[in-house]
Amino acid sequence: MTIAIIGGTGPQGQGLALRFARAGVRVALGSRDGIRGAEIAASLMKKLPEGSADIIGIDNIAATQAADEMVVLAVPFSAHNVTLESLRPHLAGKILVDIVVPLAANDPKLVEMPPEGSATEAAQALLGSDIPVIGALHNVSATTLNNLDWPINCDILICGNSLEARKKVMALVSKLDVQTYNAGNAQAARCIEAITPILIRQNISKAVPFTHAGIKIWAPDH
Repeated sequence: MTIAIIGGTGPQGQGLALRFARAGVRVALGSRDGIRGAEIAASLMKKLPEGSADIIGIDNIAATQAADEMVVLAVPFSAHNVTLESLRPHLAGKILVDIVVPLAANDPKLVEMPPEGSATEAAQALLGSDIPVIGALHNVSATTLNNLDWPINCDILICGNSLEARKKVMALVSKLDVQTYNAGNAQAARCIEAITPILIRQNISKAVPFTHAGIKIWAPDH
């Protein structure tokens, strides 16, 4: 299996590439600059244990075309729509996994949701109903993802309008040794994406004795 990570040269994209490759999933790391993508992919391969899958670095369109089915969007929200516009002709028959959070430009402790309600919904509106968009991996620390000695310390909430695509993304993300939960249709992304700035606030607070926190769904003891 080959997945694409668009915006893969950023911290979140690099961390996901490492985690998926270690789990045996080949990664096409997409960048606006294919040469930079190749350089970063080569540096990531040096961090992986023997037996990991390959990470290749190419431009965003080539990465999208290389994906068997799953294309992960990991760009800043400021580049969200313009990136999707450029990739739309190449996304037919694929599932877009949107991990983007619309953080406020001048304050990452806040979100500024687009008119559609969330980044996930904005992507679905832009791409049309023939290309399923699934929101996932919004609340995971990039620092945690990039440190392969640390387990991913949170559960993953997954939402989108296609149940079939949701289940496929849950199966993919489960390869990262995390618990996934079906959070319902794309409208749930309004809540899920808004959790990220709350976590950022806690993680930078001097009153909180930890950083890189995530969220978990806990079953009752009774």
